Amino acid sequence: METLTGRLTADAKVSVVNNDKKVVNFSIAMNDSYRSNGETVRTTTYVDCAYWINEAVGEYLKKGLVVQLFGRLGARAWNDKDGNAHAAITLNVSRIIFIGGATGENADKPAQKAEKKQGANAGGGNDDDLPF
Repeated sequence: METLTGRLTADAKVSVVNNDKKVVNFSIAMNDSYRSNGETVRTTTYVDCAYWINEAVGEYLKKGLVVQLFGRLGARAWNDKDGNAHAAITLNVSRIIFIGGATGENADKPAQKAEKKQGANAGGGNDDDLPF
């Protein structure tokens, strides 16, 4: 099991698969920085996530929210209509912890309600270096 912490890049989407199973799909961005030749280099890694356990949590996963995720890493590869190869890192999420960082209607109270629904823990945090 892997643990990733990042900020949602967009609001989560709930979809129905095989006419009966609901899945919450979202992406997170994780920032990193290092020094190279005296310069600070910043990188961002994006991870596509799928959460099958509780679709009700999807309404609380809003753009900008910082979450800690537990699950199994995977990879996905495909060719677009022009034949260009693409690849993505994926995470099949088994647990979500709401850290914070969203503002306005996306802030603490909705996240706390969602935590109670799925039994997650609360925390606090902020990451000002994110690209969105």
